[in-house]
Amino acid sequence: MLTILQSFENRLRKLENTVEPVYNETEMLRRRQENIEKTMVTLDNVLGYYHVAKEVEEFIKEGPHNCGLEKYLSIMDRLVQAHNYFNKHNPTSLELTDVIRVYDDGKEALVIEFRTLLGRHCRPVPPVMVLDMISTDEELQGSDDIQLEHLPEKILTELSLISTWLFNNTKNTEYMKDYTRSRSSMLIKSLQGLKDHMKTSTGNSSISLFSMANSPAAGGKGKTSKDTPARKSVRKMAEAIKRHFSHSFKRRAATALMQSPFDPGNKRQGSHAELPKEENLDVEVDIYITELSALLKLIQSEAQLMSGIIADKHHRSVFDNIIQEGLDSVIKNGELLAVNAKKSIAKHDFINVLSVFPVLKHLRSIKPEFDLTLEGCATPTRAKLTSLLSTLGSTAAKALEEFALSIKTDPEKASMPKDGTVHELTNRTIIFLEPLLDYADTAGAMLLLHGEQAAPSEAVDPKKSKMRLADYITKTLSALGLNLTIKAETYSDPTLRPVFMLNNYHYILKSLKRSGLLDLIHTWNKDVGQFYEDRINEQKKLYSESWSRVMHYITEVHEPISQQRIQAMENSKLKDKEKQNIKDKFSGFNKELEDILKIQKGYAIPDPELREQMKKDNKDFIIPAFRMFLDKFKRLNFTKNPEKYIKYSVQDVAEVVDKLFDMSA
Repeated sequence: MLTILQSFENRLRKLENTVEPVYNETEMLRRRQENIEKTMVTLDNVLGYYHVAKEVEEFIKEGPHNCGLEKYLSIMDRLVQAHNYFNKHNPTSLELTDVIRVYDDGKEALVIEFRTLLGRHCRPVPPVMVLDMISTDEELQGSDDIQLEHLPEKILTELSLISTWLFNNTKNTEYMKDYTRSRSSMLIKSLQGLKDHMKTSTGNSSISLFSMANSPAAGGKGKTSKDTPARKSVRKMAEAIKRHFSHSFKRRAATALMQSPFDPGNKRQGSHAELPKEENLDVEVDIYITELSALLKLIQSEAQLMSGIIADKHHRSVFDNIIQEGLDSVIKNGELLAVNAKKSIAKHDFINVLSVFPVLKHLRSIKPEFDLTLEGCATPTRAKLTSLLSTLGSTAAKALEEFALSIKTDPEKASMPKDGTVHELTNRTIIFLEPLLDYADTAGAMLLLHGEQAAPSEAVDPKKSKMRLADYITKTLSALGLNLTIKAETYSDPTLRPVFMLNNYHYILKSLKRSGLLDLIHTWNKDVGQFYEDRINEQKKLYSESWSRVMHYITEVHEPISQQRIQAMENSKLKDKEKQNIKDKFSGFNKELEDILKIQKGYAIPDPELREQMKKDNKDFIIPAFRMFLDKFKRLNFTKNPEKYIKYSVQDVAEVVDKLFDMSA
């Protein structure tokens, strides 16, 4: 068995020795065949490199627009390959010179095509679409987010193919400069178009625009028509602008003035403040707030647009350059707003300074989103909005401080009303303070960040901001009260002093309650409301002393006559002294009542409720005593001419009181 196995092994070894040389020779032949084939392919390619310049030159001259972009880029790839071959293996060949010449022409044609596509298809964003973008009202915005289509999809694809090829195969950055110039120009035109459109739409009166969407003219002569996309856009634009205008700070100030307690029959005397007209409201501020939001949305869309066109490596630098001019324009307008506000502060025209606050509030609310969008840009670019916010903030804080100082230092006899009505200073103070409630976080934060004892930004929160504003308002009102007290002493008429203070205290308290400022103040000092209530009651009591001379004659303080004695007088003849005593009482009462009417009908209590309450208090104070007095003495035969002394009935006295505080009576 072993012998058989050994024999089989020997035979296998002989067969292997015979077959192995054949196998090796066959493998060698196969490799030679492969090498020959590769050599032929390479040779064909190399031979193609020698002729590629002539073959593709006509296509290069036609340009990518006529040739077709994809075909053109494949031709450019062949030129790149030829260029690399000759540059490596035969850098001095004439063929390389030809390839470089055609290649440069093709590369330049791609840059021109990129520039042409941008110039032909880039358009500013329509104002209506911008307003749709920045709208936050769900009813206006709808359920779908608004996406800007800066360029058609086909053009985006072609721009992306060209820029990708240029980035991968050349060091040419001219196309990125073209892109930057084009998109920067569109950004500026979009912003300017929005501003011009809003100014044109508002005209001299914002009312025309606000009613535009519902105007019969918008859909024909009073006919109802379906909402077309154009009409919907117009309505959205009108409503968006209306919403921005409703936030106008000066409009709120005007509203506060128009809600002041002066009715048509009780105009202030000695006051120079007039109701501001609708057309004098600061439209530019509302447009600027819209411009800030528009800038944010537009640069966000620019960042999104360039992501498919510009290589990631260059995103931040190109984006930085695109937004520079638009950002600088908006920043410049904001700085101009601060400059104008500072001029108004210097003139003590504080109402105009109020327009800074809605801008500040809006800028603070959108700045985090700006910071996120500008992340990765150059430090100076990212610092611009921060600098603007600081400038506006310090201006706002300065305005608040200067206003409080102006209240404290207002001249004693400045514009004193002759009728004791609400002082212009009080009215001006309320007009300034009331709108601050809508911007409590902003105004308080500015006082914390830019006040005399500036706090670090991380230490500022909404609660602290509101508390700081409440403290500021409380101190301002305290300074106002002290100034009014000093002013009241300038009246020579002692009765007019409490009337003056009563009007002012009542107006302040009523305004604080109506506006909601009192609730804010109570977070800082809960006693302020009660303080004004006490002062009002105190002034009413002081005023009532003006009736003491009238009451002196009818309350019989010095020479009282009892009811029993009156009855006795009816049954007996009065002595001359008694007759004269009664005559003196009636004469004195008549004279004092007439003097009070003559003087106090010139007093003004502009608030209708307070005026009627004061008349009622006077009646409740005088008429019961007068009725008792009249009942006592009208039955006595103290004179032959009773009508000479008994001039007034109870009803007559009530009518006299009703004539008080009314110059027309």
